[in-house]
Amino acid sequence: MSDELRIKSLNDIKSLSIKERIFVVEEIWDSIMLSQEEFPISEEQKQLLDARLESHQRNPEEGKSWTEVKNMIQKHS
Repeated sequence: MSDELRIKSLNDIKSLSIKERIFVVEEIWDSIMLSQEEFPISEEQKQLLDARLESHQRNPEEGKSWTEVKNMIQKHS
């Protein structure tokens, strides 16, 4: 999408096609990822992530791959 979008409000975004809205979201995400700011997580979030990592390390075959999850989502869409 080479044309620059002119967005001044949320309503402008809502009026875009789905393809254009996805483009806007990708641009926003890219700008966030380029930011050097850190996004701190709470102690509770850290504990949850640590517990999930530990669970995965104990049972790496448990759970589903991204491909499996994606396929399940697409089947139900």
